[in-house]
Amino acid sequence: MRFELFDFQEAALALLREKVLMARTHASSQNPQAISFSAPTGSGKTVMMAALFEDILFGAVGLPAQPDAAILWVSDMPELNEQTRRRINQVSERIGVHRLVTIDAGFDQEQLEPGAIHFINIQKLGQDKRLTKQGDGRTWQIWATFTNTAKAIPDRFYLVIDEAHRGMTGGKLAKEAQSLVQRFLLGHPESGLIPMPLVIGVSATPKRFTDLLEHAPHTLHKVGVPVSDVRASGLLKDRIPIHHPKVAGHSEMSLLEEAAQAWVRMSQAWDAYCAAEQEQRVWPVLVVQVENGTEQKVSRTDLGVALDVIEKAIGRSLLEGEAVHAMHDCGDMDFGGRRLRRVDASRIDEDKGIGVVFFKTSLSTGWDCPRAEVMMSFRRAEDHTYIAQLLGRMVRTPLARRIERDAALNDVHLFVPYFDDAAVKTVVEDLKNVEHAPPTETGSSRELVTLDRRADAAGIFEAMGGLVTYRVNAARAQSHLRRYLGLARRLNLDEIEPAAWAVAKDQVVDWLSTELAGLQTAGIFDKLVDGLTRVRITTTTVQTGGDTEGEFVSPVREYEIDASDADIERQFAEAGQRLGNGLHQTYWDANGDRDALDVKVEVIVLARNHDVMGRLELKAERAFDTVYDRHKQAIGKLKEKERGRYERLRLAIAKPVEVEWRLPERIEFRRTEDAPSYERHLYLEDDGSFRADLGTWERELLAEELADPDVVGWLRNLDRKPWSLEIPYQTGGEVRPMFPDLLIVRKDGAGDAGSYRFDILEPHDPSLADNFEKALGLARFAEQHGHLFHRIQLIRKQGSKAGGERFLRLELNSEAVRKQVLPLTANPQLDAAFGQSAT
Repeated sequence: MRFELFDFQEAALALLREKVLMARTHASSQNPQAISFSAPTGSGKTVMMAALFEDILFGAVGLPAQPDAAILWVSDMPELNEQTRRRINQVSERIGVHRLVTIDAGFDQEQLEPGAIHFINIQKLGQDKRLTKQGDGRTWQIWATFTNTAKAIPDRFYLVIDEAHRGMTGGKLAKEAQSLVQRFLLGHPESGLIPMPLVIGVSATPKRFTDLLEHAPHTLHKVGVPVSDVRASGLLKDRIPIHHPKVAGHSEMSLLEEAAQAWVRMSQAWDAYCAAEQEQRVWPVLVVQVENGTEQKVSRTDLGVALDVIEKAIGRSLLEGEAVHAMHDCGDMDFGGRRLRRVDASRIDEDKGIGVVFFKTSLSTGWDCPRAEVMMSFRRAEDHTYIAQLLGRMVRTPLARRIERDAALNDVHLFVPYFDDAAVKTVVEDLKNVEHAPPTETGSSRELVTLDRRADAAGIFEAMGGLVTYRVNAARAQSHLRRYLGLARRLNLDEIEPAAWAVAKDQVVDWLSTELAGLQTAGIFDKLVDGLTRVRITTTTVQTGGDTEGEFVSPVREYEIDASDADIERQFAEAGQRLGNGLHQTYWDANGDRDALDVKVEVIVLARNHDVMGRLELKAERAFDTVYDRHKQAIGKLKEKERGRYERLRLAIAKPVEVEWRLPERIEFRRTEDAPSYERHLYLEDDGSFRADLGTWERELLAEELADPDVVGWLRNLDRKPWSLEIPYQTGGEVRPMFPDLLIVRKDGAGDAGSYRFDILEPHDPSLADNFEKALGLARFAEQHGHLFHRIQLIRKQGSKAGGERFLRLELNSEAVRKQVLPLTANPQLDAAFGQSAT
């Protein structure tokens, strides 16, 4: 693949390989198999499928190659097929364009071409279409082509139904069987089509596909991508603020003007970010959805006035070709000398000169435009479902990653003049439907706000640069060999240590040579080699005829033959996949003066030996830590994108990772419109206020803290944000993250001017089962990092003898208290510790 997959995509791909191997092993016309692959909108389903096709055709660990496999991709739109074909060609290194075949009306073959991916849309399969007819020079109906392929190679003919939830609704089974898509699953004797033996349904929600399979003969295998994984990846925008008037209607052009100004602000913010980070420029798009037309007008929305309003808002005339439309019922249009060019929806993203797009209803399917940052809709509230579907196509991030520096760039804005509060709530509910919408936070722009660093808090943020946090299960775990070689490659590419890649590979070759010598010294190497290079054959005779027919006779002959070169080559390639980064070839090259077969066998033996691989992993982990520590200052000076690559490598292990706590310039925040205001917060809204919906305990505890004049700042720590303060704790045998509610900042009266002390406060309900486990997590954190903080407290509310309630604080940054807490194994013991040591 030309692009590095996200962790959740790698995990899904590994599951897909496993299910494909299982399914194709059993696939036949009598025992058809189906795989339901469900992933939320915006998760990159086409990219994951392209990676799977590479693995099918060229092989991967645990999935032998099928170079003669035939793949058929079926969708319900020709434009969607074309976009998919282009995307596969764009992301795949190994699937050339010659393997991507569009089936058109002239297609006439007995079977589908081996080693190719074929594309067809359902409309071409109607009874009145040339593909389904015989005669007039056509030898093979398309249904016969599919059946012939399925019978000839049932374990290598993959039918992929794109967006499997489409075209599968209906009444009774008899009616469903007439659906063109359903024919592939249920068979269709009238056209000679058998049930396809190996089907993959690709969809955001697989329910309709799996429901249909209840009536089909297929064995079902399921692969799903968790919504939370997609949300955490940064592949999608974090939020969709919806801008709307208090009273719907009569303000449409005012909101269009505001939308155009938002487009300008987003353009300026992207320009500033890309310049600072030396990134490729992002060209934001304003998408304007207009009303349907009449017999006299293309739209009831006055497009000329809309263009005037946009030009007024941006303070300049639109450039030639900057404004276009994607309406199918008309061509280019002219408004007061301004040409509004017509473009195909699938071409919008690649044309960087396009800044404004007018459309009606043509963009919800077959269109992805990560540059679409702002949308204005003239549609009425009754069109809320369609608007939700459209937003599902707009939330992919332009750089395919979350922006840490400026949270505002992780938003996509929707302006709806004909929606009141109730209608907006309906859109929000629609956006929770993952069939049409992505897993993105949505709400009124009056609730979804962006906060900036407090202007007078620069010294506080500078002092916080020395604090640490943890990241727990933040990246998919990789082998330490892959992490170490990945780190070395990055250091080489970023010119931090140009020789790192070569040095690391040479070091691994030395490790392999040492392990080889160890196996030889132990006297087990030759035995392992013999098991690889010699194949033991046993001949067994079966008695035929007479009363003993069918009975087995004891083996009469045993002998050995040499393993074929093809088997050795296959195992050598599998060893390379286990080691990663072409290390098998590196070892082979380093021993080029020796017999090639002997060297390959050595690699196979070493890669298959569990103890050897375990020792290599330990060495690679130590080497990674050593090399990273040597260069971490240089890595910290890199731009955000490059730093992110190193961070993913650091986090790609199964245990919590300590990292420097970096707080961004801007953060996103959600609060109700009438939330109360609090002073001295470290991040503020545009009007200089901070408003939040705090719980009763948090609110009362904060009041106690702010009563101290030495408190100069505080932070509401949010759960699971890229910038959150995160502390690991163990529960139920696994490690999870906790997010203490409050960070308090005090002036350090004993220190220099401008020095600060930081407190971690976690108010926690004592009735919860995880109390003692979180206390242990905080105590272990304090044991390691207490010198960086003043107070680290677990807090609960309790009745006092004087009447009323008060907060009890267990100070885990006290050595004496930690000695009490660390041995705890149950909540009653923690209650006793509170009774004895809390203040």
